[in-house]
Amino acid sequence: MPAPKDLDPSASPRALLGAELRHAREKAGLSQEALGGPLFVSSSFIGQLEAGIRRMHLEYARQFDKILGTDGFFTRNCVAAAESKYPDHFAEAAEAEAIATTIREYAPSLIPGLLQTEAYARAVFRAHRPTAPEGVIDDLVSARLERTGLLDDPTTPLLWVVLDESVLWRMVGGRGVMAEALAHIAALGARHRIIAQVLPFQAGAHAAMSGALKLMAFADAPPLAFIDGLGTGRLEDDPATVARHELTYDLVGASALSPSDSLALIESVAEDCAHEDQP
Repeated sequence: MPAPKDLDPSASPRALLGAELRHAREKAGLSQEALGGPLFVSSSFIGQLEAGIRRMHLEYARQFDKILGTDGFFTRNCVAAAESKYPDHFAEAAEAEAIATTIREYAPSLIPGLLQTEAYARAVFRAHRPTAPEGVIDDLVSARLERTGLLDDPTTPLLWVVLDESVLWRMVGGRGVMAEALAHIAALGARHRIIAQVLPFQAGAHAAMSGALKLMAFADAPPLAFIDGLGTGRLEDDPATVARHELTYDLVGASALSPSDSLALIESVAEDCAHEDQP
């Protein structure tokens, strides 16, 4: 059988590389668990590579070529598949998000990227990079707004967010920017495109006080959890770890206001911001 051809970087290289990995593994008669064993990774991780969800790092590509006898194919092509417009710590999560069927997210301090307006995103990036040239900020904003295009589909992905109440009251970019940003979330909720809840201050201590959490489910691969931090991020695929984070999210949702009460609060704060922004 002829050796596989190098991938075309314009044709979803990560998905093509994953398909080739599945083909080579099955040809070798190996299970996902058997292939992952020598690399000390789980069968879930191999499944996510094959589904094009996870990034294939160079050290794994070299091992795949050795185990599967693919004559350097994965080593040559993993570089193209790893190219991304996002920061390294978020690249895998962003690309997994793009093919997720369900996204559930707890946001403790700012509006999630999928729900941000242009002005809000610009204020966030400018605060993070106060001395960056305007062109750099423009590129960051463009990449973030491109992600929001996921919501152009009327049903997929299902997006369910829990916003800490502090997200509503932190005046990112000023009251006018916040009025627009919150009105945008309220509009998405009112037309049933997203589920939004607010975790009120009065809820007190809760299960996710240590930080942000994103859960992603897929049609053909195990779920993932993304733990976000200051300039860092970590994707978790271990089933027990993901299950623990799913419980955390469920507990936060149970402490939050109902979607209807949350929508009313978001609309109220948006109106307050709009009125107070007037001269």
